[in-house]
Amino acid sequence: MRIVIVGAGKVGMALTQQLSAEHRVTVIDQEPQLINNIINVYDVMGICGNGASYEIQMEAEASKAELLIATTSSDEINILACLVAKKLGVKHTIARIRNPEYEKQLRFMREELGLSMAINPEKVAAREIARVLRFPTAMKIESFSKGRLELVEYRLSEKSHLHGMRLSDLYGNIKVRVLICAVSRKGETVIPSGDFELQSGDKIYLTSSPKQLEQFFRHLGVFRNRASSVMIVGASKICYYLASQLLEMGMSVRIIDQNEQRCVQMSERLPKALVIVGDGTDSELLHEEGIEQTDAFVAITGMDEANILMAMSAAKQSGDCCKVVAKINRKPLVDLVSNEGMIDSTISAWEVTTELIVQYVRAMESASGAGIKTLHRLVGGSVEALEFSVGEQAPFLGVPLKDLQLKSGILLAGIVRRNGRIVIPSGGDVLEAMDDVIVVTTDTRLQNLHDIFL
Repeated sequence: MRIVIVGAGKVGMALTQQLSAEHRVTVIDQEPQLINNIINVYDVMGICGNGASYEIQMEAEASKAELLIATTSSDEINILACLVAKKLGVKHTIARIRNPEYEKQLRFMREELGLSMAINPEKVAAREIARVLRFPTAMKIESFSKGRLELVEYRLSEKSHLHGMRLSDLYGNIKVRVLICAVSRKGETVIPSGDFELQSGDKIYLTSSPKQLEQFFRHLGVFRNRASSVMIVGASKICYYLASQLLEMGMSVRIIDQNEQRCVQMSERLPKALVIVGDGTDSELLHEEGIEQTDAFVAITGMDEANILMAMSAAKQSGDCCKVVAKINRKPLVDLVSNEGMIDSTISAWEVTTELIVQYVRAMESASGAGIKTLHRLVGGSVEALEFSVGEQAPFLGVPLKDLQLKSGILLAGIVRRNGRIVIPSGGDVLEAMDDVIVVTTDTRLQNLHDIFL
C-alpha cells in the first residue's frame, strides 16, 4: 500500500516507524532536518515542502497513494492537505485536528470534505485518563466489544498474593474467571502458558468482564473504587476534555495552573469545576487544596519532567488511596517511569493517536469480514491485542479450541458471544458465527482472524 504522511513530528515519526516495514511510505515536512533524519533511519521517500501544496503532493505522487495522513501541528494545514489529496484521487484521508472549536464541525468535515477519519489527540488522551479513573486499580485499561470485555494492565506489588503462583493454579485459588494473557518482566514480554510462575514486580495483562475483574482485585485486597474527586494540574486542551468528561460522570474537579488567563478561560468554559491559580509543584498548595483527601491526581502540563515530579510528590503526600496519572510524551521517560513503577499510570497523546491510525490502516488491509475491529498496543508496542468478528462461513466454526493449530506467540484471550456472554477460553470452547474474538499476540502484522492459524 502507498501511504503519504504529512508532518514528521512525534506522530509522523511513530507512524513511519510502524508502517514503513510493510508499506511504501512517503513523508512530507517543511523542516529539512526532520526529513533528513527520517530518510536516514527508515526506508522511505522524503520531500521537503508544504504538505498542503498541490505541487508538493504531486511530487510525492500522492495521486497514486491509497492513504494520506496529515499530522502537522496546524489543523488548517492538515485539513487542506486532506482536501488536496481527495482532489488528486486519494481514497482515504486522515487528519489530526486539535482545536476544540473544530470539534463541532467534525461531522461536516468528514461528510463534505471527504475525511475518512479525524483524530483529536487531546480528546483521545483525555478519554484514556477518564477510563483509568473509572477503574483506578489498573495502570491502563482497554475495552473490547463495546465495553463488554476489558483488558487491564496491573503491576504485582512486593507482597502480592500472586507471587510464586502458577497460572494453571490461578482459577483454583482465586475462583474468578480471568485470563492473564501477557506478562512483562525486566524488559522481556511473554505470552504465558499454564506452567508460568508469577513474581512480584511483574506487569500483567488480564482479560475478563468488568464485573469479574472487580471481583479479582477485591480478592487480592487491592481494589479501589471509582474516583469521585480529582485534582488536575495544567489547564490545557486535555484538561478541558478530561474535566468535561469527569464532571459529566458526577466527579468533583479542581484545576490548578500558574497562568491566570488560562484559568479564567477554563473557569468560563467549565463553571462546575473549581479553578485555582497556583503552582502545582508547590506541596503546600496541594496540601491546602486537600490532596490527602483527593481520590485522583492528574499532571498534564506541557513539561514531562514537571509532570513526573508532581505526580511523585502527590503520591507521597496522599498515600496509597490516591490514583496518580501523568502525561509523558518522551518515550525514554515513559520507559523509565514504567519500568521502575514510579507512577500509577502514564498517558501519551501521540501514542494513543498513533494507535488509532495504525488500527485504521490495518483495517484497510483486511479483505474479509474477519478484519480488525479494535486494536490496542501493549508493552510499548511489542504486543498487540486485537478484536475480530467471526464470519458466518468461517472454516473453524464449532471446532474445539484444543483441536485448532494456532501460530506461536498467539493467545485467544476472550470471546464475546452475540448475546453478550463473556467466555474466557478453554480447550473445550468453540468459536461461533458472529462472535467477537480477542487475540493477544507478539506478531504485530496480523490483519485477519484467519492469520492466527497454521
